[in-house]
Amino acid sequence: MARQASLSGYLELLPQERLAELHLLDTLRGIFESHGYGSLETRAVETVETLLQKGEIDKEIYTVSRIHDDGAKDARLALRFDNTVPFARYVTENAGHLAFPYRRYQIQKVWRGERPQAGRFREFTQADIDIVGDGALPPRADVEIAVVMASALEALQIGDFTMRINSRKLSEGFYRAIGIEQTAEVLRAVDKLEKIGPARVEQEIMETAGATSEQAQQALALAQIRTPDVSFVEQVRALLPDQTGHELLEEGLAEVTEVIHEMSIRVPGRAVADLSIARGLDYYTGTVFETVLHDHPQLGSICSGGRYESLATKGKRTFPGVGLSIGVTRLLSALFDSGELVASRSVPTAVYVTLRSDDDWGAAQNVADTLRSRGINAEVALSAEKFGKQIKYADKRGIPFVWFTDDDGRHEVKDIRSGDQVQADPASWTPADEDLSPQIIRKTADL
Repeated sequence: MARQASLSGYLELLPQERLAELHLLDTLRGIFESHGYGSLETRAVETVETLLQKGEIDKEIYTVSRIHDDGAKDARLALRFDNTVPFARYVTENAGHLAFPYRRYQIQKVWRGERPQAGRFREFTQADIDIVGDGALPPRADVEIAVVMASALEALQIGDFTMRINSRKLSEGFYRAIGIEQTAEVLRAVDKLEKIGPARVEQEIMETAGATSEQAQQALALAQIRTPDVSFVEQVRALLPDQTGHELLEEGLAEVTEVIHEMSIRVPGRAVADLSIARGLDYYTGTVFETVLHDHPQLGSICSGGRYESLATKGKRTFPGVGLSIGVTRLLSALFDSGELVASRSVPTAVYVTLRSDDDWGAAQNVADTLRSRGINAEVALSAEKFGKQIKYADKRGIPFVWFTDDDGRHEVKDIRSGDQVQADPASWTPADEDLSPQIIRKTADL
């Protein structure tokens, strides 16, 4: 993984790494589909206007243009920076053809003009799941999305992780209850807490939100609440002993309580109420999520998202939703670099069918076809080189078995790892289950 890239910020995997990536993506698809989520792909480009409507990301957008400009006044196009904004556009354009609540998963590449560094890429794959309603979406959708994604992360067997959960309603309602009106500025400041520390966050709250020192300290006290259960509710109320609270605060407390409670049943030990989580993008309006991998804290959040009430609108019609996204490339790069995730071989081929002479190519293809018809991946040599050279090629490719056929049509297969060679019939011979396809090997992180 520590290879020299010809273009920084763009990751190209070796065959063995690509097999591991495909296994990870197939695992995610299986979990998502088992919960009723259907696959969606959207176009790579959106109009610049569409992308700029959602958050402060103008410096990260890659615009798209033709080399030859004929003067046509077409809309300016740009590559998508996430899957959520294109999804919102897709929903509004195709609402008449969708059944709501609409559940979808989307696994595609996105592009951001970020400065390349460890774990940060300019082109990378994201895996998203969302539930979208028409006009309304019950809060239990937030619960479902969290449970599904936590189940998917467990299925990946990538090590211990924690999903940190808060609600922007909870935070905003608390800020209003203590007299702060510029709540967006406080949320943006608190979102930087782990990067810049409490002292600078307190200063920023006072400077940008017009808060007093006491109010800023109360906001920081809220952000420091973390519980693995619903006891966070009492801790929040303890910060407001002489006040009745705020309606938005009560909604947020109730919604986070439901998520934490249900996750403790469905995926125990995976969720914590963390009232420092705010999320930077402006379109989140309710529950927000961030997920940390215990063996790789330097990665930050590997899976994040939240609730949005008005990301997708069409006239007076609104499509509220909730979604979560995994940074697949970011996660994979860390697992590859640490040696935790490897494939047992670099190709799906289980059997390499050799040639005694070039005239045997057709017969060798018949052998391979028989094996393939029985679910055994096979490939055939392209030329009749010396057997030693053919075996060496198969070994370099990581193919475990080599097939031989003599002049009388008798077949033998050799396990080139052990050297064992036995008679075999292409219509009945079967390798061990673990040799049928590459195995994805997960090792403990050596940190």
